[in-house]
Amino acid sequence: MMIVNTPCCLSSACVAALLCAVSLTIGCVTPRESARRADAPGEPAPIVIDVDPASEISGVVRVVFEDSRGTIWLGGECDLFRYDGRTLTSYVIKDDLGRGVTIKRIVEDKAGNIWCGTTGGITRFDGTSFTSFGEKDGLISQDVWNLTVDPSGAIWICTLEGVCRFDGKTFTPFALPEAPPDPTRGVTSSRIVHCVMVDRKGQVWFGTNGGAYIYDGTTLTNLSERDGLPNNAVGGILEDRSGNIWFSTTHGGISRFDGTAFMNFTELGIIEGQEIWCLHEGRSGDIWIAGKRSPMYRYTDRNGGHEFITVPEQDEITTLAFTILEDSAGRVWLCGTNGLFRRDGESFVKVTKDGPWR
Repeated sequence: MMIVNTPCCLSSACVAALLCAVSLTIGCVTPRESARRADAPGEPAPIVIDVDPASEISGVVRVVFEDSRGTIWLGGECDLFRYDGRTLTSYVIKDDLGRGVTIKRIVEDKAGNIWCGTTGGITRFDGTSFTSFGEKDGLISQDVWNLTVDPSGAIWICTLEGVCRFDGKTFTPFALPEAPPDPTRGVTSSRIVHCVMVDRKGQVWFGTNGGAYIYDGTTLTNLSERDGLPNNAVGGILEDRSGNIWFSTTHGGISRFDGTAFMNFTELGIIEGQEIWCLHEGRSGDIWIAGKRSPMYRYTDRNGGHEFITVPEQDEITTLAFTILEDSAGRVWLCGTNGLFRRDGESFVKVTKDGPWR
């Protein structure tokens, strides 16, 4: 384990950028004649509303997210979808220069605002309008890979060119050591940060090509292959309810760190797959794992037993998943290169803008 002394991680030398609010027009929201209504008695009738009639939940869907109100958000290529249990609304998201973007991450801040990390910076939705922030506002790179909100309400933003911390007024670069770019990736750099996670102690974890970095508010610590991590290219980090830290990597599969030692499940031959794309802990404590061209797994730890259960492959749905979500109602959602799906029993059903949503 390497400790990096960073007496000035949050540089006071960075220039505070004035926030330039760019409110994007959301077109006419008129229910279509083709809007479907639910047949189930006693349930509110869902209405499909299109800002852009051409919008479809199809192709690549990169992220599915549930906010504190139980609303489901979907992000894909330009389109953002919002499903509140009754109404589906679509929005076209653009960057601060008015260009279409790909939405890679969605989070909610303490005030209930929804933030999207995109290929054009970050965009905030306050319930009424959209405001986008980019490099001219102080963000170090337009190409955002991940976001999270810390206990203070600040947003940590991972980009192709490093990390920024946004306190609502100023973007402050946060220095991380550089690492060799990954030549197997289509998009890479020596400063790319793939993911960020805040643990229950308030520590911030970053996934880079040089392993994982942990910032405790004062000191930056590195975990890498030297310490037992199976691969330095860390794409995802998850803290489970027991306090274990799970890592998904690009070339070494899945690993779990208990604070002392690593258990490298792929390296031990317990599960398959070197390139893991997503990790998610469900309400029951089960952990869902999916990767590129590898089986999807559900890890369960019940009654003292530990088991990886393989989820049957279905038309390349489970092997090409970017995000898995178990919502507050217990529904499991999966999105990826083939669109959006909802788990129904032991199989997945494709969800379009007309449903099925339940």
